[in-house]
Amino acid sequence: MDYKLKSISKAGIPEAASKAERYRFLNDPEESESICRDILALDPSNQHALRLLGLSITDQFIGLGTDRYREAKEAFEKLTDHYERLYHTGLLYERRAKAQIQAGQPPHTLLPLLEQALACYAEAETIRPPENDDAILRWNRCVRLLEILKSRLEEGLVSFDVHDAPPI
Repeated sequence: MDYKLKSISKAGIPEAASKAERYRFLNDPEESESICRDILALDPSNQHALRLLGLSITDQFIGLGTDRYREAKEAFEKLTDHYERLYHTGLLYERRAKAQIQAGQPPHTLLPLLEQALACYAEAETIRPPENDDAILRWNRCVRLLEILKSRLEEGLVSFDVHDAPPI
């Protein structure tokens, strides 16, 4: 039997978007992603669905080469508001770095991702809406992550010197 995807109604988009958001909050990003794709099949420029799609994909990052980084980036690049595009691209880099930290990647390899996130947040901060400090909050989190990575790197260097020193 050949199964085909069915289209949702245009009138059902707001409720579908609400469901996609709920599934994300329930830590079920695959369900959220599926609903976003249904919305985007009908309304390819739906900003809410593009944002949720990108976030749902980044929720699935595990720090490996199979992470769908490019797909999430493409969703965020379609956001029409410059602030939203910058902010969510920063989230993309930050979440990619966090997933790689969880996967045990060496600290020095994560610096470029966090620096890219910081660059996005810094630019977003300059054009942020009034009373919106989200870019600043994300900036601060990245700086704290860098501090943790720096201490891990220093610990690694110390243990390297201690354990791999030439015999006396």
